[in-house]
Amino acid sequence: MNEADRKKRNADRLKELYPTFRTRLKSVISTLEAAGLRPRIQDAWRSPADQKKAYDSGHSKLLYGFHNVTSSTGTPESLAVDLLDDDSPVNPGKPYLLQLAAAAEKAGLVTGIRWGVPAKLIPGIDTAIANKDWSAPVKVGWDPTHVQPTDVTVAEAKAGKRPA
Repeated sequence: MNEADRKKRNADRLKELYPTFRTRLKSVISTLEAAGLRPRIQDAWRSPADQKKAYDSGHSKLLYGFHNVTSSTGTPESLAVDLLDDDSPVNPGKPYLLQLAAAAEKAGLVTGIRWGVPAKLIPGIDTAIANKDWSAPVKVGWDPTHVQPTDVTVAEAKAGKRPA
């Protein structure tokens, strides 16, 4: 995707996010861009039908998740995005994934980089991030480009709570 299209896509998808999550995600994007990376929001808000497709295909383990959050009037207020490396959207490298995790954590967010990774291997991810060793030979989780908040659960978001 060319640079103008990537930036427009990100601007459009940012409008689908809850405001405080949007602010945090903008920080993540800025951090990655400052490092010379080209993050692209692939998915932000998802309809229940699209979430079911993601669930049925094994791309999600939830029938209702942070991607599905709306306001009481039905306006999209997604609390999750899939933030791909626009230069390698199908197979992002570990340098991108580790820098994404670091930028997300700095912004009070988390990625799926640790999801499904055996507990004994998680310290390797933590060490790589702490040391900014973006090429560390770590095992990554099953949804490493997924970004979400840490200060609200899916159940709380479904009940109307939003991150501060």
